[in-house]
Formats: sequence, structure tokens, C-alpha cells
Amino acid sequence: MIEGIVERITGPVVIAHGMKGSRMYDVVQVGHDQLNGEIIRLDGEKAVVQVYEDTSGLIIGEKMVNTELPLSVELGPGLLSSIYDGVQRPLPALMKQSGSFITRGITLSGLDQQKKWIFTPKVAKGARVVAGDIIGTVPEYHVEHRVMVPPGIEGTVTEIHTGEFTVTDTVCVLDDHTELRMLQRWPVRKGRPYQKKQDPTLPLITGQRVFDMVFPVTKGGTAMIPGGFGTGKTVAEQTLAKWSDTQIVVYIGCGERGNEMTDVLTEFPELIDPRTKRPLIQRTILIANTSNMPVAAREASIYTGITMAEYYRDMGYDVALMADSTSRWGEALREVSGRLEEMPGEEGYPAYLATRLAAFYERAGRVVCLGSEGRIGSVTVVGAVSPPGGDFSEPITQNTLRIAGTFWALDTSLAYRRHFPSVNWIKSYSLYLENILDWYVQNGYPDWKDLRNRTMYLLQKEVELQEIVQLVGPDALPESEKAILEVTRMLREDFLQQSAYDDVDSFCSMDKQYWMLRVILSFYDRTNAAMARGIPLAKIIKLPVKSEIGRMKEQTDLGAIKSLIDAIDRAISPLEVER
Repeated sequence: MIEGIVERITGPVVIAHGMKGSRMYDVVQVGHDQLNGEIIRLDGEKAVVQVYEDTSGLIIGEKMVNTELPLSVELGPGLLSSIYDGVQRPLPALMKQSGSFITRGITLSGLDQQKKWIFTPKVAKGARVVAGDIIGTVPEYHVEHRVMVPPGIEGTVTEIHTGEFTVTDTVCVLDDHTELRMLQRWPVRKGRPYQKKQDPTLPLITGQRVFDMVFPVTKGGTAMIPGGFGTGKTVAEQTLAKWSDTQIVVYIGCGERGNEMTDVLTEFPELIDPRTKRPLIQRTILIANTSNMPVAAREASIYTGITMAEYYRDMGYDVALMADSTSRWGEALREVSGRLEEMPGEEGYPAYLATRLAAFYERAGRVVCLGSEGRIGSVTVVGAVSPPGGDFSEPITQNTLRIAGTFWALDTSLAYRRHFPSVNWIKSYSLYLENILDWYVQNGYPDWKDLRNRTMYLLQKEVELQEIVQLVGPDALPESEKAILEVTRMLREDFLQQSAYDDVDSFCSMDKQYWMLRVILSFYDRTNAAMARGIPLAKIIKLPVKSEIGRMKEQTDLGAIKSLIDAIDRAISPLEVER
């Protein structure tokens, strides 16, 4: 056992001597209270440790004990519907043990090791298994939890059991006497292995029109949501967690306010998943490291979350990971870096900020999992960024921009106008358009790309026309350009704007999104054709059918939306006859 003596304490950073033989990222226990920490620098016999708990009261001369194990998470049945802190301590169990405020030095298992699970074997005695193969399943709510052979292990099954077991009981024995349990442990800073990474060709369906139709992200892709205070980052991430078509959601509240995590905790058990018709919490893992929790644990929380996401990916599931927010994680890096007296980079962030961000986002992807079955799973990472004052030129935003495939820029001016999601359609972009084009064509949306391109052209044209209007007024514009302003207002208010709290509009199916966009652009085409025959724009925009288009988002009958295309023609045709 490696034991050292504390010689310096600087907030969450503790230095001890006598730690010869230690390795980077070993977990240590510090002081009389056995505070948990992690070695982040070695210098001869000295070890620099970031402590995941409050170091108040720690005294120079106390012992530091090296566990000689890296920071790892426990993986197995029982993860779903759990809420953890940044180092996978279950918060409900912590509250029972220490009350509303967490007592220092408590170490708890991430999984309930007393609860028994019904294990059903999927392999027989004598079967040859390799790393990643499924040896059995456990029902975890409505999700089939697949118990896999851990990476690096293979052999022939000599014993396989069926019945009720705890996660630490042996359920399978191989010919080399290796005992397999439902519980796996995995170091959080090391990505779980897979066979190969695939191209991102399937869109992540979110039920949000501005995301699915205009700036899509793929399963296994990466997206960022930067925005200033009050622009709706947290609501956007919570909405994505609620409605995205993934089997598992990992939601990381990294340095956010406690009341925001409380909202998630109270909402998710009550919300019904539109696909499974079950409470949303049953397919969700929550990691809460709020702004008043120790800063070092905040740095670890996103690694804890993505390791859990990779575990369910390895089962062959699609997983969505929401990190809210990576700015708070970056601030934790900056604070610890300052305590280490490292040379600061831009705005005081450490020089390795970009490397750490890239290492996190690169763990996303759609992959062929380990095992002989060739299962395919994915981890989609959506990271919120909170730039101070909404300044997108700050380091976290700029470094994330280089990595993320989709950029959803939230706009303060749109938020002030109560336009939500406040995604700025001029600044935002998606790099996945060509990758997912085939999917849209094969699923009945053959002209999706054309509709999207026309929508973007009209919205960009509106920005140019608004500048002219501010100089000379709207009356100076020709009728054709007034029609553009009218249809872009419809696009903004009747299509892009969407309420996260409306029972009908909070989730919009792909069919409904597609036909809503087609109806609005059909109205524009029919208006242009009528104006070419001399019909004044003022007459067209007074037609009752325009109000019906504005009520599409409230409509639950897809047939009624489709019928609006013919209704537009029937409404405009009499005007042409009258003329």
C-alpha cells in the first residue's frame, strides 16, 4: 500500500510526499475523513491530487492512501432512473446517510448490491464467447439490459446460471475459471472499445422543427447549443432529452443551478415517453453536479456520464448524452489549473482546453460494437455552452466549434421577443446534410433538401430586405419582396417557433414537420403565381386560409394539414377569375 503525507492544501488541490510508485489518475483517500481524490500530477515522490469533496478542516501532516485504482464507474442493472453526483455516488442513498447536505468522506457503491435481478441466460454450456458477446439479459423497466462479456475476456462457457442474482453474484464461469458477473467496472477517462466506427447516416429525430428539418444532427453525431443567459439552453436540452428517438438518455447537470436539476427530477417521472408510453425517467440516467458542489467533481462528471452512455451503446442501443453545460466544466478545469499554478492560456483557461474538449466529443459516434453479433449502437453528444454575455468568440465556444458537427446558436434578441427555440437561422449550421439525405429520400421526404434550401434562402433574403426597410420603409419594396417578408414571417412564427410546454406542439412528428413546411412554401409559390397575374398581395394575405396555415401547429390530424395545399388553390383561384 502506498501512503503519503499531506504537505500543502490549496482549495481542492492537495499535494502529498512519499507517494513513490503512484500512477496518474489513481484514486486516493485523503486525511482522517478519507476524502476521495484523483492524482493529476506526479513529481518525483510528490503527488498532486484534485479532491472531489470540500477540503475545509484538512490539516497538513494527515495521511494520504493510494487505492492504486483509477476513477471508475460501476456498470450493470440499476443504472436507469438513478441520480448520481459527479463521481457516481447515488444521491438518494447519500441523503439517507447524511441528510440534505452531503457529509464528507462518504463512499457508496454506484449500484445497489443487495437488490436481486432476474437473469435469463442467452448462451449454453460449451458455447465459445468473446468480448462483447451477450451471455444473458435482465429486465430493467421496459429496457432489456444485456449482460456482456467484458472487454479483454474470452473463453468457453463451463457454467451458466439462471434465476435471481445480485450484481456481484457469479452468473457464468469460463474454462479458464474466469467468473462473470452482471457488474462491470470501467475507468471513466478511457473510452470503451468497439470494432469500428461508422459514418453518421441516420438523423436523430427530436420532434423539434428547427432541428429536424433545418439543422439536423445524426445518431452518433455531436451538437453544441451556445447562448447567453435566458436564451433557453437548458429548456432546449431538456426538450431533446424528452423527445429524441433514442432508447437511453444520460443527462449531466454540470455546474448548473440546483433549481434547474430539481425541474428535471420533478418533470421526468411525470412525463410520458411518446414512443414507449412509460415514464421518461425509466430510460434516463441523471448526473447532478450543481454549482454549489465541489468543483473537482464537476470536472469528472462528464466522463462519468459518457462512460455510462458507452456501456449502453455497447448493448446495441442509441444513446443521447446531454451535457449542461460544458462552460461550467471548463471553468472547473480553469480553477484547478490555477491552483496548480500552470501557465494560463486565453482568458485564463489551461492550454490543454481544446484537447480535453476534443477527447470528450470524440467519444461520440455510431459504432459496430464488440462481440460476434455485429450489433450497432450510437452515442450522440449535445453540449450546452454558456458564453459570458453571449460572446461566441470566447474560448469554450470557439474550441467546441472546431469539433461539433451541428451548431445551434441561440440568440438573445429572439429570446427577448419570446421566439423559442431561439435558434438563430443565420448563424447556425449542420455539417450532416449530405450524410442523411438518403434517409430522408427513402422515408418519404424526397424533396426535403430542396424545401430546406428554399427556406434558408428566404430567411437570408429577409435579413437583407429588413435592412432596406429600416432605411426607406416597407412601402418602397416591390410586391414580390413584400411577399417574401410575409412568407418569412409565416416561417418564423408558424414553423420555426415551437412551444416546449404545449401539449400538442411540444413534439412534432417528421410527417407533420414536412407537410407544414410544404404548405407554407406552396402558399408562397401560389401567391407569386397570382401576383404575376395582377392580383394584389393585400388581397391574398386577407384570405381565411392564411389563418388556417397559422393554426397548423395546433392540428393533430395530418390529413387536415395536407388538405391545406388544395385549400390554398381553391381560395386564390376565385381572385384570379374576378380579375
